[in-house]
Order: sequence, then C-alpha cells, then structure tokens
Amino acid sequence: MKVIFNVDVRGQGKKGEMKEVSDGYARNYLLPRKLATEATADNINALKLKEKAKAAQMAKEKAQAEENAKKLSGVQVIIRAKAGSGGKLFGAVTSQEISKALKEQFDIDIEKNKIVQADPIKTFGAFTVKAKLGYEVSGTINLLVVEG
Repeated sequence: MKVIFNVDVRGQGKKGEMKEVSDGYARNYLLPRKLATEATADNINALKLKEKAKAAQMAKEKAQAEENAKKLSGVQVIIRAKAGSGGKLFGAVTSQEISKALKEQFDIDIEKNKIVQADPIKTFGAFTVKAKLGYEVSGTINLLVVEG
C-alpha cells in the first residue's frame, strides 16, 4: 500500500514522502496513529500543491533577503553609546542594538541572530559587520559608533 507520511517515522520515511509499505503495517500502525495517510489521488494532489506553495514561499524569502542585502550596502547605521575615560564603551555594541537601529533609522528588518560580529565592538569608530540573511545571501552593515 502506498502511503504519504505525515511525520518522520524512523526507519520508514520522512514527512511528506510517499512510499510503499506493507498493507498490515499501514492499516494497523501508520493510519490509526495518523503517522501517514493513504496515497489517494486527492492526497497526492494536495501534497503537490503544498510543495509548490513551499517553493513559492522560499523564492519570496530569497528575494526579500537579496533586497535587504542591496539596501544594506547603501546605508550607514549610527549607534550612540556612552563611554568612560579613554574612549572605551560601557559594555559593547550588541547585535540587538544594531538590529534595533536598522529598524528605526532605515526600516530594514533583520533579526539579531542573523548579525555576525567577529569581535565585540567596545570603542568608537567605523566598523563593518556581516549579516547572514539566509539562502546563501549575505550583506555588510556599515556601522558608526559615536558618543551619545
């Protein structure tokens, strides 16, 4: 019997996969526990529609990531920070602060966990920070830390 798996079943198949299994295994184990559904024409068409929708969503997200990368190349984010004597900051400039400043100043929405800092920023000056935007798209954020 052909079934479409609803969840990953160890040793049998992954979610969304269509596979041939024995009739007894399908009727007595997979179907009653809703681990799989029978591969009827309607279910196969529904699976194909889901795959198309998922591919369209991924294409849309990749386009958004590329658009954000283009926007990032033309902006310089200014972050105001307090410092003690010698120009050292109290603490460091965090990814969360960079994300918040991008949203406020340029209306570019990038999550804090996508911003990659090689070293913590603890002084005033100009810096470049990399942002991994997903789908193998990355951009650089030009950052200016000033006294505030």
